[in-house]
Amino acid sequence: MVKNNVTRMLEAKGISFQAFDLPAKKLSALEAAQYLGVDPELVFKTIVVTRAQRGKPVLALVPAPREVDLKALARVLGEKKVYLASQKDAERITGLRVGGISPLALLSRGFQVVIDSSARSLEEIYLSGGQRGLNISLPPNELIELTNASTAAISR
Repeated sequence: MVKNNVTRMLEAKGISFQAFDLPAKKLSALEAAQYLGVDPELVFKTIVVTRAQRGKPVLALVPAPREVDLKALARVLGEKKVYLASQKDAERITGLRVGGISPLALLSRGFQVVIDSSARSLEEIYLSGGQRGLNISLPPNELIELTNASTAAISR
């Protein structure tokens, strides 16, 4: 199993999780679900969203088969408008490669995290472990607590 700062942090905090090795190439969340053999609704992708006004970008987590509903997310954030970051901008903003962007790897960086409310009804969710080739599953309530996330209906 791949060990990195995310897995070490989860272990140090005593959080129950599982780590899964994936191919090190960029996989979409749907491809990751297929590779892991799990329902795509359990695999959450991290989308970097920027605000129209100044302010730290947001990490929006939505299930693999869905898209971020930017209007719903803007309402949740109290913004007039929010924008999807390009892959290049997402990598520049987070310092992580697309396919490996994870709120777990960005805990100390001050990002606001919003997770689609569908996560609340699940026993576990899967998300990137902070690098390509590593996926983590953990209970959504642990993720919400760790990242100080809010949950809202932000996908369509």
